[in-house]
Amino acid sequence: MKRTFNIFRNRATVITLTALLWGSSILMYSCKDDFLNVPAAGQLSDAQLSSKAGVEGLLVGAYSVLLGRGIGDFYAGSSNWVGGSVQGGEANKGTDAADQAQANPVQRYELLSTSNIPNFKWRGCYEGIARCNATLRSLAKSIADITADDKKRMTGEARFLRGHYYFELQKTFNKVPYIDENTAEPQKVANSGLVWAQIEADFKFAYDNLPETQGALGRANKWAAGIYLGKAQLFQKKFADALVLFNAAITNGKTTGGAKYGLAAKFNDAFNVETENNSEHVFSVQAAVNTGTVNNAQPDFVLNFTYTSPAVGCCGFFQPSIEMGNSYRTDATGLPYLDGSYNTAGKAVKHDQGVAGAAAYTVDADNVDPRIDHTMGRRGIPYLDWGKHPGTGWVREQSDAGPYSPKKFMISKAQMAGYTDGSSWTRGYTALNYPVIRFADVLLMAAECEVEANNAAGLPKALDYVNQVRTRAGNTAGFVMDGAVPAAKYVIANYPSFADKATAVKAIRFERKLELSQEGHRFYDLNRWGVAATELNAYLNYEKQILVARFGGATFTAGKAEIWPIPQAQIDLQPGILTQNPGY
Repeated sequence: MKRTFNIFRNRATVITLTALLWGSSILMYSCKDDFLNVPAAGQLSDAQLSSKAGVEGLLVGAYSVLLGRGIGDFYAGSSNWVGGSVQGGEANKGTDAADQAQANPVQRYELLSTSNIPNFKWRGCYEGIARCNATLRSLAKSIADITADDKKRMTGEARFLRGHYYFELQKTFNKVPYIDENTAEPQKVANSGLVWAQIEADFKFAYDNLPETQGALGRANKWAAGIYLGKAQLFQKKFADALVLFNAAITNGKTTGGAKYGLAAKFNDAFNVETENNSEHVFSVQAAVNTGTVNNAQPDFVLNFTYTSPAVGCCGFFQPSIEMGNSYRTDATGLPYLDGSYNTAGKAVKHDQGVAGAAAYTVDADNVDPRIDHTMGRRGIPYLDWGKHPGTGWVREQSDAGPYSPKKFMISKAQMAGYTDGSSWTRGYTALNYPVIRFADVLLMAAECEVEANNAAGLPKALDYVNQVRTRAGNTAGFVMDGAVPAAKYVIANYPSFADKATAVKAIRFERKLELSQEGHRFYDLNRWGVAATELNAYLNYEKQILVARFGGATFTAGKAEIWPIPQAQIDLQPGILTQNPGY
């Protein structure tokens, strides 16, 4: 029997497509560690695959892996909440009673090759690749009801997705085996080189062949492919090449639904389940609830919601770091402290660490960037429509992870019934999409390329791009309100100028930290900039002064911790073929 799910939809019209779900009756995918032996075509007959509907089902199955659940527990999805945000120092995993202890070594940069989390990520990405390759093999055959345009579009989508999964592997593990639809003996492919060229080729094909618009909002389009190609080039420091693609998208790009790219009017509109799939969403992982299985809902944030509160009530494993909170402090002119002095005693954001009882605490009265209260829950500040964040009651042990709760990807009280799945043990399975790339990210990547490729000549355009992001953040209509007044002293302003390249680089990098916090980008940014050891050891040294139990003795080891170990489980399956990364 066939099963459908609503991975491609908008809020008004739900488009259901045949899905090849994890564990569905029409196609079974192995959950074994050996990704190379996954029978990507499963038990489907040749007759089922010899039709447009059958191949479309394979393609939707490749999209479904973006959600990650069922393949890699809570750690294989596209949000990279552990690999990008926790490991990037913008969130603390935290724990009590050793809950989800497998994530603790990630936080402390002490991963072992036998750790589960790298293997989850590896398996999830290669499962997605296997499904893309199965789709491409089927498209290579003669299928009567697939037109030339159908084939071009479906091939472009499959290659876009394969590029995404390999991009995830490349930035996480560095050297990985490259398996495509024509690989005869995948079990003999070594991880001997980088796969950037293959990633670029997939995104370039998708850019050249995908349409600008599609009939379903969750599908990749031409412009998403071009931007992703530019991002892959940016990671390789091909700044001039990437800039051409980013500027083309900024000028002419449009969403799959046909809307011209642009920043949503209010910062929180990019993360509100009722306003997502807007002009800011370049490519987003789609999620749906109450479809008969939680595998269609968003699983990436299940462990991340507030702890023991009415707002979902589980699980508190993604608490924004104290250092991250301090980063939102602004000076008298509304600009951030680019010199790092935001961590000093006179400027650090007031938090309730060690304060007992509501009566003893007053809300911070100094200047902060308004994005802080959309990104993290702070004591005394309204938490969507759930009331004011009480502090100690909504977080785990403060001495272990700090006082803040995640807020950016949170469901409001009014949205609980319609946008969460009630069929499982938690309401944490939601209809929230995750934006893999959004337009604010594109503007900041373009700003970076303007400066790196054009030096002084690129400063004015870079300034414009950064200030577009800051202007939106400063829209007073988007401020968190406490009744009729702003909930805190929100002071933010545009940069008047960039004096030189060094100043611009510092400002652009810091703006990415503020704008994209908790979205899974930070660790990979620090790596590609070559500053991971410096920045993350500074983060550890600050955080351990307050959270001694969690961070005592932790250190980031340069030359090792920038990439994850190749999972020992995969090396054992291919002895003499896969080689381990340095230091592991």
